[in-house]
Amino acid sequence: MPHEAAASALAVFDLDGTITRHDTFMPFVLACLWRRPWRLPLLLLIVPLTLGFLLHRNRGRFKGGVLRATLGGLPRAYLQRCAQRFVPRLLRRGVFAEALRAIAMHRLRGDKLLLMSASVDLYVPLIGRALGFDQSLCSQVRWREDGRLDGRLSSANCHGQEKRRCLQALLAREQPARVYAYGNSRADLEHMRLAQQAYFINGPARLLQSSPGIQALQWSQRGGA
Repeated sequence: MPHEAAASALAVFDLDGTITRHDTFMPFVLACLWRRPWRLPLLLLIVPLTLGFLLHRNRGRFKGGVLRATLGGLPRAYLQRCAQRFVPRLLRRGVFAEALRAIAMHRLRGDKLLLMSASVDLYVPLIGRALGFDQSLCSQVRWREDGRLDGRLSSANCHGQEKRRCLQALLAREQPARVYAYGNSRADLEHMRLAQQAYFINGPARLLQSSPGIQALQWSQRGGA
């Protein structure tokens, strides 16, 4: 009987603040509005949405509300063109050099690369493909029947416990030999605790007191892909 190939390791990377040096969601929204300047006053609608978020703390509802208010009704083809312009600029100017080296190291070793982000599928899969990831998991947006953006999320917000649930399901299905995880926020610790080796990027070390298996790292070098 032939031997089955050994399962490869899995390296899981968060996006915002881990690979990128800043948030990507609002910069993407602004990039889409920049070529439709008559829509810029719609940004004022973010104020009541923010107040609602402070009251209910529902990140998914807030994210969907912002997209619906600012980009809702825009055609898919236009948003795809915006993403195709946005992603190369982001990767040239807005990523950590250390993140790119870590991604390259895992790829060289033959590890499977998974990008997990609470940001949306309007652009996250494009970033994943550009950086050589095997798979991207992120929040999914809803489309209208006419092919225009609804804006609300069609999936759960891929954040915190939802990220952990998605990773648990993937681990049960694929059973990698070893799991590495990179994240930068308190919410990321939820799924990072599933890894045998995890790295907390630029986050407060005090958050790791209950997670001794997670190592704190400081990344600061500007890189470009």
